[in-house]
Amino acid sequence: MPLKIAFTASRATVAQTARAALIGRYGDVPMEEADVIVALGGDGFMLQTLHDTQELAAPVYGMNRGTIGFLMNAYGESDLVERLEAAERAVINPLIMRATHVNGTVSEALAINEVSLLRAGPQAAKLQITVDGRLRMQELVCDGALLATPAGSTAYNYSAHGPILPIGAEVLALTAMAAFRPRRWRGALLPITAKVRFDVLEQDKRPVMADADGTSYRDVVSVEIESEPSVEHTILFDPGHGLEERLISEQFN
Repeated sequence: MPLKIAFTASRATVAQTARAALIGRYGDVPMEEADVIVALGGDGFMLQTLHDTQELAAPVYGMNRGTIGFLMNAYGESDLVERLEAAERAVINPLIMRATHVNGTVSEALAINEVSLLRAGPQAAKLQITVDGRLRMQELVCDGALLATPAGSTAYNYSAHGPILPIGAEVLALTAMAAFRPRRWRGALLPITAKVRFDVLEQDKRPVMADADGTSYRDVVSVEIESEPSVEHTILFDPGHGLEERLISEQFN
């Protein structure tokens, strides 16, 4: 039977044009009926697609119609079916975040790349860090801090001078942004089973927002984060260009 493909694209004109061209060549089916979902856009749209389709069995194959395209394959129209049939699979698990707000409400979200806490006012944030119920840092004064998965370690984490983690590594990266006290604190590597809690100190004076893959939540007083192994995202890559190779290559650029 022919491969059933669902095409989705970001709002960018170049992505919408590519979607129309590919549908004209290969047809299109609803995502719920697809063998594979092809996402056209940049890394942000790829993350959105993975979140939107996490309940579906079909893997996602991205083609770059955005800027960086770390999670994407090169764009091409002529041999898509052959590329999809030969593609390598990478299965990744997201983080789950539970953020408690000043008014006592709790927001919950999944993050494939990272969960970050960011100062939301003119003064640096003051955070307290607990890992698996044990207080590890009494006070971190910083612009923010994040917990990143291996798949997300080359994104915001790397820009904040955090380590690149190999795919399959059973660790998470805890990284500070512009740490003032302890000065130049370089963060920590934690087991993937770790449960991390951030408590916001002096919240009235130093408000903090939490962010999960670009979705932001304001006025938080505490944030709990852990890996969510029950959720799996399957991403397809052209042979020789999978996540593991990309993570290694990134370190030599």
